[in-house]
Amino acid sequence: MSAFTLDDRYLRETGTVYLTGVQALVRVLLDRIRQDRRAGLDTAAFVSGYEGSPLAGFDLELARRSTLLDEHAIVHQPGLNEELAATSVSGSQLAAGVGGLRPDGVFGMWYGKAPGLDRATDALRHANLVGTAPRGGAVALVGDDPNAKSSTLQSASELALADLAMPVFYPADSQDLLDFGLHAVELSRASGVWAAMKVVANVADAAGTAVVERSWTPPTLSAAGSVQPYSHQPSGRLAGAELAALEHSLHRVRLPLALEYVRASGVNRIASASKGDRIGIVAAGKSYLDVRQALRVLGLDEQAPARFGIRLLKLGVLHPVEPGIIREFAEGLDEIVVVEEKRANVENAVKGILYGNTGAPAVHGKADPEGKVLFSELGELEPDAIAAGLARRLAAHGDIEPVTAWRQRSRRERIDVPLLARTPYFCSGCPHNSSTKVPEGTLVGGGIGCHAMALFMEPEQVGEVAGLTQMGGEGAQWIGMAPFVSAKHFVQNIGDGTFTHSGSLAVRAAVAAGVNITFKLLHNSAVAMTGGQDAVGALPVEKLAELLLVEGASTVVITSDQPRRLKDGMLPKGVEVRHRDALLRTQEELAATPGVTVLIHDQECAAEKRRKRRRGKQPTPPKKVLINERVCEGCGDCGTKSNCLSVQPVETEFGRKTRIHQSSCNVDYSCLAGDCPSFLTVLPSGRAPRREPAPSTRPAPSTGPTEATGPAEPAGLAELDADACAEPTPVTSGDATVRIAGVGGTGVVTVAQILGTAAVIDGKHVRTLDQTGLAQKGGAVVSDLKITSTPVEQAPKLAEGECVLYLACDALVATDPAHLAVADSGRTTAVVSTTEVPTGQMIVDPGVSFPQQSSIRSVLDAASARAHYLDARGLVEALFGDDQFANILQLGAAYQAGALTISARSIERAIELNGTAVETNVQAFRRGRQVVADPGALAAALAPATQHSAAPSNEAPSNEAP
Repeated sequence: MSAFTLDDRYLRETGTVYLTGVQALVRVLLDRIRQDRRAGLDTAAFVSGYEGSPLAGFDLELARRSTLLDEHAIVHQPGLNEELAATSVSGSQLAAGVGGLRPDGVFGMWYGKAPGLDRATDALRHANLVGTAPRGGAVALVGDDPNAKSSTLQSASELALADLAMPVFYPADSQDLLDFGLHAVELSRASGVWAAMKVVANVADAAGTAVVERSWTPPTLSAAGSVQPYSHQPSGRLAGAELAALEHSLHRVRLPLALEYVRASGVNRIASASKGDRIGIVAAGKSYLDVRQALRVLGLDEQAPARFGIRLLKLGVLHPVEPGIIREFAEGLDEIVVVEEKRANVENAVKGILYGNTGAPAVHGKADPEGKVLFSELGELEPDAIAAGLARRLAAHGDIEPVTAWRQRSRRERIDVPLLARTPYFCSGCPHNSSTKVPEGTLVGGGIGCHAMALFMEPEQVGEVAGLTQMGGEGAQWIGMAPFVSAKHFVQNIGDGTFTHSGSLAVRAAVAAGVNITFKLLHNSAVAMTGGQDAVGALPVEKLAELLLVEGASTVVITSDQPRRLKDGMLPKGVEVRHRDALLRTQEELAATPGVTVLIHDQECAAEKRRKRRRGKQPTPPKKVLINERVCEGCGDCGTKSNCLSVQPVETEFGRKTRIHQSSCNVDYSCLAGDCPSFLTVLPSGRAPRREPAPSTRPAPSTGPTEATGPAEPAGLAELDADACAEPTPVTSGDATVRIAGVGGTGVVTVAQILGTAAVIDGKHVRTLDQTGLAQKGGAVVSDLKITSTPVEQAPKLAEGECVLYLACDALVATDPAHLAVADSGRTTAVVSTTEVPTGQMIVDPGVSFPQQSSIRSVLDAASARAHYLDARGLVEALFGDDQFANILQLGAAYQAGALTISARSIERAIELNGTAVETNVQAFRRGRQVVADPGALAAALAPATQHSAAPSNEAPSNEAP
């Protein structure tokens, strides 16, 4: 695939493309318009919804492709909230009836996560009764999070969608998303009902190769007793006889037509069958690929089901379950096992279809014949748990040698060493580092947004957090608590995105109830939790203050890192602006003020500020903060004051000290609040001082397991050529499995994308999965890749003992037993960064230290066949002056260790296609290869590296951010 480009995922119309689940959803919109245009139809599309994982990146990807959307007459209008967005999409189906500009119709698409579906059910119920146009159609994309990785609650939305009378497609991967997406629109057009698509994190966050074709022919349907296709005319006149007629058509005409479409479309398929089959397995979506993975865990390959009498059914539609395919599948079987997450939906449908049929097989799912749990409805159903359940049922039907051998083997013991956990934390320079602090003993309400991470922090930092509410309910819980508790006041954290979405009603409710509460509203200009989008309908801070006063707040005070930015004439009368240093004092004053008060903290999201600076949209403040480690006493006060991840403890020969990690620092200056004599500010003069090179006062970074070294000036070494290192001797052959374990926000997902792209360039087939959740906020992030020479139906997530390459970009994440379970001491190559990256707990508590390198090494050595250790961040800081290239350097080391079956040329081409700091990333990859191929040469080259000094600032230290 020498002509491969990243735009192929949207522009290539025939052949193989590589794309994520979210990108596949964007392509569905484009493909639907293309199909219509080939058929001579002049159609458009309208898309609206509200961002939220696992669909958090959908609106961002639509925004990135705005030019392409315009060319295809696709309008994307982000919703203020989910219910209003659903109402907007419903309106697209009424456009043709009032003189629409598109003669042939508009199809609509709504998106939201499961809590958004709950919120929007009334709007969607109305919309589905109104119906869809024959050349329009409407699809609801619902993001489900079965294990609540990035949600407040676990979710499975199929039963809620069924209650809304929507057929529910359940794709398993990017290929299904492309295929089912077209079918969903066509079903909606043919039947006049909305169609829904359940999208779980393991599908939305996964990537893989998919086949696309120009030609696509949908099935043709006719209404009962008619030779003409049914043509529903949407009506918003929900009253009288017309309301009754719509109900009749929904249940007597439209839903039966939808079921007929499901039957005729072939989205349900029997994947494996033979005459002698005795046991059948039914699964849909993610669970189907997990079943395939579980069978491999049991030693059963692609052909094994036919050899051992196992029949497989893959359902593409969860509701309604089409009876014909179930009866065909059940013919001759003794037992059907239904594998599904959460509640028994498909299982109950299968039982209902087969009930009363002579010779029908037994059906088991959630429980076995003895009533014991077979497949749990709790959490996420993983392939290893499915394997255990299937082994029990398969054993009941005779001896299947590989399964018997698996059951007889003792279960692999998981290594469980009590190392330090890496939990999500606020970004360096995050407004929440300051804004979540409260006076001692304060009762605090949590809610939706980054501030929810206060749940992971100590009460001394963030107050006594009294739990979370749903989005928009923030503060309303105090109305029910206040009459029955001794506390007289409550503080409620809320973000400006949530306030605009629905939280303003909670403020109004508190005013109406007359309770004493302070809403602490962060105005940070971004929906930071889901990707940094602008909050739809958000107001500038002065207008927000005015609105709150109109709503009935007795007092509104604004705190800011830049109070001078808000001039007195801009603000409503009586609204005072203070520096953020006055946050605690201000909260004490507001707590003594009766009624509803509001503290608006005005400070831009640190992550967005960093992105703008990198893109040249915002200047980077020149002033730097440094700590003289010989003066520092390691007391931790600066970490407590700033709560900042860039204020890092470091072990030295003089004991524990503190250092500002310059690469991650967002120059927030809150660390200066400690007024410590070890701090100094430096304002570079713009020219380097002329002085003789001096030897470095710190040891050069090591390729072995050593302490992390501090930042250094770039070494200025000559660039390495592509052939500077000899090709490695492979330690693996054929298919490859990779797990990358690291810290959110450091480029772990980027490395996975580069590897996946490189594999596609090499003509291989790829499945990847990024397991992030709150990882972008400094927590653990894990990316899995499966690279094969031929297409294989398999789950993208690695199973126990399946990993060939374990790329440990962070030692704490890598030694977590849940992540390390995929390693195998007989096959896994581990490439480990020994750099000690502090956790949030280490920042605020001097008593918490990083685990010993010997402990980390013993864990990883025991779990792998071979291991390579290097101080990745220390090396790239010495080489390039920035630690952001550490993961790519580590990737180079993994390649040179022989643990990858992808060519170096394709990896470098993928780096070029990624388009970010291409030359430096290519050099980082080559230097990583050198770490393994010739570490002595690299060490010798780094030895003469020098350090430079900058001119100190004459101004007094200030903690006011720029």
